[in-house]
This record gives sequence, structure tokens and C-alpha cells, in this order.
Amino acid sequence: MKKRILSGMRPTGKLHLGHLAGALKNWVEMQEKYDCFYMVADYHALMSEYADPSAMKDNIIDNVADYLACGIDPDKSVIFVQSHVPEHLELDMILSAITPLSWLERCPTYKEQLREVEGRDLATYGFLGYPVLQAADILIYKANAVPVGEDQLPHLELTREIARKFHFLYKKEIFPEPEAIMTTTPRLLGVDNRKMSKSYGNAVNLSDSPEEIKKKIKSMITDPQRIKKTDPGHPDICNVYSYYKFFFPEKIGNLSDECKAGNIGCVEDKTKLADCVIELLRPIQEKRNKFIKDRNGLEAVLAEGSKKAREFARGTLEEVKRAVGI
Repeated sequence: MKKRILSGMRPTGKLHLGHLAGALKNWVEMQEKYDCFYMVADYHALMSEYADPSAMKDNIIDNVADYLACGIDPDKSVIFVQSHVPEHLELDMILSAITPLSWLERCPTYKEQLREVEGRDLATYGFLGYPVLQAADILIYKANAVPVGEDQLPHLELTREIARKFHFLYKKEIFPEPEAIMTTTPRLLGVDNRKMSKSYGNAVNLSDSPEEIKKKIKSMITDPQRIKKTDPGHPDICNVYSYYKFFFPEKIGNLSDECKAGNIGCVEDKTKLADCVIELLRPIQEKRNKFIKDRNGLEAVLAEGSKKAREFARGTLEEVKRAVGI
């Protein structure tokens, strides 16, 4: 039998090249090897967008169109919306009762987000407890593994600790302890050399028009040590080169040599990159446009996926309630 995995993304805006590189390409490959549950994590999005969640429903549809356009197949994977499966919150409530506060306060991502995120008050009960909901997301499907980057390992270990404590308290082995499937997530920065983020407005979105792609890539920060075109370049510290390295590795050998020799300027390099990105996204956007025009079809995919997810989650929750005695 295939091992089961759970992964998801928050519908807080449009998906971009970072999502394609860091998640969607892996998801497409994994659905051939694993029993995949792919979640639109709207409750997790609500934890930061609670002051104005008005765009959430449209974001869900928009994101799922990208899922399908990139190759996620609803016949091979379960695609669902977190809030359509209330068993997540029921298990979250039970797990939160046994999770020590100190486990949550030591979470490195919690501390980082409190420091870094501006314009949103994240000092809330919900945001402190989101790793417990994340654990419930994983455990409700008895996931054997979760695709994660290195920075997410503490979250997965917390899930494992919660599962172990549940088994110790109630003398019932219900959950597999999920293993990490390490994903090699490239360090793709935004066009301004900051972390690529929807909130920073510094990302090339999967749905951007050719004109928008050219404009954004034209503004990219390149080699800060290079003043004139004839100056020798340093491609290893250039953000433009990092995009070539991940998406177009077949082109980097020649470009690297030309850059180092001062034979190609940054403007020309960015123009070529923009053309490459436009061609990369063209087939995705053609499929995406067809899905977007059929909102009822997208909602039907989510309804069917949520039904399948809930059928599985209901069985797990019944086991949990019997173990706890409620």
C-alpha cells in the first residue's frame, strides 16, 4: 500500500514562482508515489487574515485553479478545503487539551512571525496554538509522512510529540508518527532580494501577464558589485542567476561564462529571463484560464475532495473519542 501524505497551502493571495518551486512541483511528483491529501488551509490563513477575510473564498478558487493547472489530478489526489472538514477542529480541541503551553511558546516560527510580520496583530490565542491545529491536520488522516523544508522540521517534531503524548495518556496507538520527506526548496528571493512573499508584493505570480512578468523581472536586483556591462559578473550572488539555476539549468553554463567575462549585461540577462519565465508559465496559464472560467467545476472538485477527506477524518475522530472516553 502507498504511504499517505498531507500537505497544504494558505489561501492568502495569488500563488507565485516560489510556490511552484517549493511545493507544487513536488506535489505533482508525489501523487504518483503516495496517497496524497492536499489541503487549502483556510483556517490557518484566518489566523493572520482575521481582520479582513473578505478575499478568502476567491483566493481558494484561484489557488485551486493553479493546483490543477500545475498538474495536481483530483483523480489521483484528494484536494479539499480545511474548513469543509470540521473534524479538524474537533481533533484540534482534544489535542490542545494535552499540549503543554511551553511546547508552543518555544516554536521558532511563532517567535519569528511575531518579530517579522508587520501590519497584523499575531499575539492571539489562535496563532499561538496553530501548531496544534497543524498537528490535527496531519494526524486526522494518519499521515505517514509530510513534505517539509528544513525550517519546518520543528513543527513536524511537535506533531510527533503530541501523538506520543496522546498514546501515552490513553494507552491506544491510533496515529502513525509522521516522517519528514525532505524537500529541496530553492532559495528563491523576490524581485527586491527579500523573502518572496505575497504580502511584500515582490513575487512573480503564476497568473501574471507577460507584460507584468517583464516589468517585475526588469526591476530585479542583480549583482551589486557590477557597475558597467563590461565589468566581470558574479552570478553566484545574483538573484537572476538563482532563477536560471532552478528553472532553466540547461541555460546556466553559457550564461554564467558570459556574465563572468562581461560579455552580457544585466538588462539583457533579465530580458532573456523574462522570456523564459513567460514560456514556462504559458502552458500553466492556458490550463488555468480554462479552470477559472468554470468556477462551478472547481467548486465540484473541492466538494468531492472534501467529501472524501471527511469520510476518512470521521473514522479517525471516532477512534480518538473512544480512546478519550467522550
